[in-house]
Amino acid sequence: MYYVYAIYNPKHNKFYIGQTKDLDLRVMLHNDKIFTKSYTAQFDGEWVLIYREEVKDRKSALIREKQLKSYRGREFIKSKIPR
Repeated sequence: MYYVYAIYNPKHNKFYIGQTKDLDLRVMLHNDKIFTKSYTAQFDGEWVLIYREEVKDRKSALIREKQLKSYRGREFIKSKIPR
């Protein structure tokens, strides 16, 4: 099982869309800035999970991630940001 997810940083009003096999670990890694050159490491503040979707395999996760990174997908994710 894989997850496609979106995390949000309220301090900077930024979001990130990704895919992983271990969602809890991945969110922790984003918050701990383990990937020092990643997009999320540029911003201080906490990243919170705002959307997740289970898919059966990595191929499906990559396809869905690409859909969510499209214009319509980003609009959908923006609707999930807490106001």
